[in-house]
Amino acid sequence: MAMSEDAAAAAESPQTPTGARRGRVRLKRSVLMAVPAVAVGGILMTLTAQGVLAAQFSISGMPFTITADKLDGDGFAQFGALDHMIPNSPNKGNTGGQVLVAVSAIKTAEITNLCQSVDLGGVNLVIHAGDNGTPVSASDLTTDSDLLSGDAEFKNIEIGGDASTFDKAGDIGKGGRGVFGQQADHVQLTHLKQHNYASTAVGFKLPNLRLSFSSKGC
Repeated sequence: MAMSEDAAAAAESPQTPTGARRGRVRLKRSVLMAVPAVAVGGILMTLTAQGVLAAQFSISGMPFTITADKLDGDGFAQFGALDHMIPNSPNKGNTGGQVLVAVSAIKTAEITNLCQSVDLGGVNLVIHAGDNGTPVSASDLTTDSDLLSGDAEFKNIEIGGDASTFDKAGDIGKGGRGVFGQQADHVQLTHLKQHNYASTAVGFKLPNLRLSFSSKGC
C-alpha cells in the first residue's frame, strides 16, 4: 500500500541536497512500514498539533542512510514525532531546526547485511556489519526516519491506537498523548532502506564490522 503524494511531499526534508531530493522523489511511492495512506496522513496532522519530541538528544541535522537485506523484530511500535536541532544549528536550513519523523521502536531485532552511511560533503563514512553469517543484533532499538521503504510483514498489528498507551515495545514504544500510531507483536522487513536523523539502542552488536570512507554511500 503506497504513501499518498501529499504525505510523501509533507515528509520530504527541505534541507536535503538536490541529488538526494531527486532520488527521494522517485522513492516517494514506496511503502512506509505498510501503513495505509490515510494512516500516514493522520500521523502528520497529529504531529503538527502535538509538537512531540522523539529523540532524547539534539540531532545534528545531518541525515544518514541505513539499508539491510532483512530485519526481524519482536515488539514493534511506530508513531510520529518532531526531532530538534540545537539553537542556530548550521544544518537547520529552512526547517527552523525541526524535522518531522516517523519513530520506529523495536524491543529486540536481528538485522542481516546492515549498511549505514552519512554524507560528510563529497565523501561518505560507511559502516558494514552482519553480512558474514551472523546478523547484527539490537535491543530497545529506535530509529527516527523521514523516509522508509521496503517489504513489510506484521503479526498481530494494531493501527490507529494512542501511542502513549502502547506496550508491545516497552517504554521505548510509547509516543505522546493523542499521537496516532501502530504496534505489532512482530515485524519482518526485507529490502529495507531508511533515511534517518537519529537512532538509539540499549544494546547493539555488530559482527564483522567494517568502517571506511567512500565516494558512494549505501
